[in-house]
Amino acid sequence: MNSQFSAAINQICSEKNISQESVMTAIQAALVTAYRKDYGNKEQEVEIIFGGDNTQPTVFLIKEVVDEVENDNYEISLKDARKIKKDAEEGDEIRIDVTPVGYGRIAAQAAKQVIIQRIQEAEKEALYTMFKDREDQLLTAIVSRTEHMGVYLSIEKNNVLLTHPNQIPGEQYYVGKRLRVYLDKVKKTSKGPQLLISRTHKNLVTKLLEQEIPEIGDGEVEVVSIARDAGQRTKVAVQSVDSKIDAIGACVGQKGSRIQVIMDELNGERVDIIEYTDDEKEFIKKALQPAKIAEIVIVNDTAWEDEQTGKTIKKRAAVFVEEDQRPMAVGKGGQNVRLASDLTDYELDMYNIEELPAFREKLEELQGDEEG
Repeated sequence: MNSQFSAAINQICSEKNISQESVMTAIQAALVTAYRKDYGNKEQEVEIIFGGDNTQPTVFLIKEVVDEVENDNYEISLKDARKIKKDAEEGDEIRIDVTPVGYGRIAAQAAKQVIIQRIQEAEKEALYTMFKDREDQLLTAIVSRTEHMGVYLSIEKNNVLLTHPNQIPGEQYYVGKRLRVYLDKVKKTSKGPQLLISRTHKNLVTKLLEQEIPEIGDGEVEVVSIARDAGQRTKVAVQSVDSKIDAIGACVGQKGSRIQVIMDELNGERVDIIEYTDDEKEFIKKALQPAKIAEIVIVNDTAWEDEQTGKTIKKRAAVFVEEDQRPMAVGKGGQNVRLASDLTDYELDMYNIEELPAFREKLEELQGDEEG
């Protein structure tokens, strides 16, 4: 081995984001394997020591000094030991230089595949370690290539797949485009660590708000809940921890400047900021904006689990609107009411205001039967 080999190691460490120590450990293990295969046997204790600048390997056999040798693979007599080290004593360990002529070149070639394998393993472990503690965070990525259903992103020199379900519908991805993704989880698989990233996860919006809105980042304004239809619309409920701060104003910014930055990052997705309130009826009304709600009747204010089906039964409310407000309350394809339901954690049933008296009567009748 020579200085070129040492330079190659440094290049591997830089390109693969792995430590030089782990690479050298892999090479040492490979050279031990190569020596045992070509010159020794599996019972021998072999140690590889590199010279200055990690350029020249020296092979040592490690043996214990004994009075009577029973196995010369790992034992040496006191007489022979003192030929190597004059002051050797029984029980000492002796290192014997057994480096074959030209071993640096021969061993490196023989161990090439093992080295590659070990480096790949170290690379995978380094990747897992690098990102595992960064789950539930935003990562900056650059599009490196696109395929029919997937987009490959370069994230800190690592090639990561953004799967089709995690892409914002309608968003265009081109090589060199810079964007931010949400790191949901890092999983260990048989093929190495897998980064589960997303552009559709609602926590992407949460993290963008924390980055772009100082009051949220500092904890002065709190994000209570988020409902998202990726690529189209998101509703965010916020409340001020400091009574002096206007939560809506802080999030929207002057002339909408702050929220516009977030919408631009989300490919133009509309983001509605709604002020949270403990008054559940009032919160539902705000969640259904811009529709004007005439009346809300809370049918069930406690979620519970159905023992027969195992499904969670959500809280339920009946929403009454004037006829001209119904399309706006429901929204295109039911989007507005669906997002409001997710935001408030209530199952919302829409009715015309004319149905309110009959509904109250029926509800009182049902409640009376339950009490009876």
